Amino acid sequence: QAQLVESGGGLVQAGGSLRLSCAGSGRTNWRSGWFRQGPVKEREFVAAVTWNLRTPLYAEAVQGRFTISRDRTKNLMYLQMNNLKPEDTAVYYCASGPTRDSATQPASYDFWGQGTQVTVSS
Repeated sequence: QAQLVESGGGLVQAGGSLRLSCAGSGRTNWRSGWFRQGPVKEREFVAAVTWNLRTPLYAEAVQGRFTISRDRTKNLMYLQMNNLKPEDTAVYYCASGPTRDSATQPASYDFWGQGTQVTVSS
């Protein structure tokens, strides 16, 4: 079992930065990821990282702007978001679970946080 709690969302102007945190990101050998869901959109993959941090994976839309990281000693996961754009506006969710199937599919994760709102103004 895992309970995940996101924090760090807010309102920021385009070009700004935010860092999201996810507390309780599951067992240290699980895969963890970030997803987002904008208005009238399906939940979409943002980034994922395996337990050993050797294979971070990013959606093309955030590649080069977002960085996923984990602090296994504190059981925390982060998403550093730079050069934010209005199209990044969404509720951001962290997710975790045993590594299986595709890292980009929500069904591959067993545990989810409640989400944190990120709003980027133009």
